[in-house]
Order: sequence, then structure tokens, then C-alpha cells
Amino acid sequence: MTPEERRAFGAHVAELRERRNLTQKELAAEIGRTASWLSQVERGVQPVNRLDVLRLLADGLGVSLQELRPDAPMESTAMPHSQGEESNDLDQARLVISGHPVPEVLLSRVAGAKTAKPRDLRAAVEHVWELTHSNQFTELSTALGTLVPRLERAARTAPQGERAELWGLLSRTYQALAAAFVQQDEADAAWVAADRALRAAEESERTLDVFASVFRLTHAFVRLKHFDQAEHAATTAVHALERQESDDPETLSVMGALHLALALTHARAGERAKARQETERARAVAKRLGEDRNDFNLEFGPTNVEIQAVSIAVDLGDAGEAVEIGLSIDASALSIERRARLLMDLGRAYAQRKQFGEALDTLLNAEALSPDLIHTHTEARSAIRDLLLVAGRSASPELQALADRADARS
Repeated sequence: MTPEERRAFGAHVAELRERRNLTQKELAAEIGRTASWLSQVERGVQPVNRLDVLRLLADGLGVSLQELRPDAPMESTAMPHSQGEESNDLDQARLVISGHPVPEVLLSRVAGAKTAKPRDLRAAVEHVWELTHSNQFTELSTALGTLVPRLERAARTAPQGERAELWGLLSRTYQALAAAFVQQDEADAAWVAADRALRAAEESERTLDVFASVFRLTHAFVRLKHFDQAEHAATTAVHALERQESDDPETLSVMGALHLALALTHARAGERAKARQETERARAVAKRLGEDRNDFNLEFGPTNVEIQAVSIAVDLGDAGEAVEIGLSIDASALSIERRARLLMDLGRAYAQRKQFGEALDTLLNAEALSPDLIHTHTEARSAIRDLLLVAGRSASPELQALADRADARS
């Protein structure tokens, strides 16, 4: 399919779905897919070439295969999965973390066997983080489908002198996967990925990677609303780091990020005083650090602390404070993910203040930076839904179109 054909097919799917009065979430549940996958299909991002997937979609829409796609391939000519269909958002990544990653190695582990070298894998791991920071989840899922098994195999079979670095690369990869699952609100998968990152980090003997993995684990617990587990994981890690009394920049980056994770945990639990206390502790660490850094892909520094302060203020219902802080931030040097997150939280704050025009404009700006974040993030979709509810029949075409793209009508 060409991009134009994918867009035309996606629009046709959306039309058939609306004819059945189904939301994206309802249709996705009916056919056993995620709402984000269906959203990508309807936007023309995700191609659908496999005959079995086309039939599944046609059944869910209550139409014949030919009505769904007149040029649908016959079963004998349908493309195999490995050639025809790109990975579906993070569905492929979920499969990667299902079961043991390389069971065949358990049966025939040969030390020193020919395997990928660390130098060949470093660039691939860096690319994975670039995709994560830019919220390119379909491309990320595709990359991880082959990279994770390669790393898992290499870490177990490479010469002994190379294994520590390979375990470190594997930990960084699982950390990226955990971060992506949190962004997509798939917290159960994020928990698994973060736990595997922890294990790989220990094998790598890179102590701070263990603590960075705890940060990812804490965010998974927050998404699951397991606030006691989130607090326990982050607090024990912070206390251990504080006992080191180190001014090493990497140590400060991890410690500051963990304070921000605790601030988020307390804010989501409605513990205002504790949330503000942890935010101030993060600010103090950022001041000691003195610059914005990206150690362990945490993007910790003075700017990110203020971005998180906006999010925490919104969670606490302090919308005026959130807007005041947010408008003073220059996030231009940070990743697309951080910039889009700031705009998303500003949009939420404007919605809380009933500044509906500003809220819509800000959310549209966030969508322009990172469509996937706004279309799949729980808080973004909730804000869009609230705007639609307040506007009622007077909702602007721009708001209605955004609600459709984010499947935020129910």
C-alpha cells in the first residue's frame, strides 16, 4: 500500500466503524486489538495486508471482506506476516516480552560462539531511544522485534569479556521499552520490561542502570495505581543513593529523577504536601547538577523539573500555578516527548481554568509535535473529552476532529 492508499483505506474503516456506532475502543476490543493500533489504521499509519487481519476487521465491522477492501488478496496470495504487515504500534513489542526471550540458548549455549559484537549493537540501542523520545511507537516496535532477541542471545553467548557491556545495552533497551509502555498506558507490560531492565543492569555491573530501571518500575506502578509499591521502590533507591553523598553528575541525575517520580506518586495519590516536598527536593538536586542532562535517557535537569512541576500542579488541581510555571519554560532543547508533554499538561491546565480556546489551541500544538502522545495518553484524551462535553452542540469543527482522532467521544 502507498501512503495515499493507506489513508484512503483508513478513512473507509473509520466510516464503516461510525456506521455501526462503535468507538475505536469498542471495535478494537471486539477484534482483539488495541485502540492505538486501530487509531493508526484509521490514520493511514498502520498498513493492513494480512488476509486473516483483514477478515477479522471485516467481521468486527459487520461487512464482507470485499466491501472492506475490494482488492483484498486471496488467501493463496496473501503476504506472510514477516513481509507484508509492519508491527502494530506496541503489539509486536508485547510479544517480544512474552515468555523467555531466547529459549533455544538454554538448550545449546556455546560460550564464544559467533554472535553480535557490542559495537554493532550500540547504534541500534541509541536509535531505540531516539524513537522512544519522539513517540514513534510503530517504528520502535519494529526495531525491538529483532533487537531484543539479538541482545538477549549475545549477552548469554558472547565471550566473557564482552558480556557486561551487552547486558548494559540490554538493560537500556528494556528501559526504553518500559518508558514507551508507560506512555501508551500499558502498565502491565511496562512492569515486565522494567523488571527485565533491572535484572540485565545487575549483570552489567553498571550500578546506576539498576537505579534508572527502578525509576521506570516506579512509573509502571504509578500507572497501575499501586502507589504504595511506587513509593517503596523509589524511596529505597533514593535512600541508597543519598548515603553515597556523591556529586557525580550521573548519580545526581538518577537521584533527581527518582525524587520527581516520588512527587508524581504522591500527587496521583492526592498527597499534596508530600508531592510538593519531593518537587522541591528534585529542584535542589537540579540546582546541584547545574545543567540539563540526559544521563540514562532521564532528561533530568532544571528544565525537566519545571516541566514535571507543571504536570504535578495539574494533578493537584492547581491549574493557575501550572500555567504560570509552564509559560516560563523554554523546553526547545529537550526531546519531542518532553515538549509535547509540557503542551499537553498546559492544555489540561487551561481546561481546568475553563479557558477552553487556549486549551484546544495548546492540545492541537501538542498533537502537531506528537500525534501518538495526544491520541493515546489517558490524561490528554480525558481533557479532550471534557472540552467536548462542555462545548456540547457548539463544539467547533477543530475540537470535534481532534476528539475523533483521539477517540475521545466516550
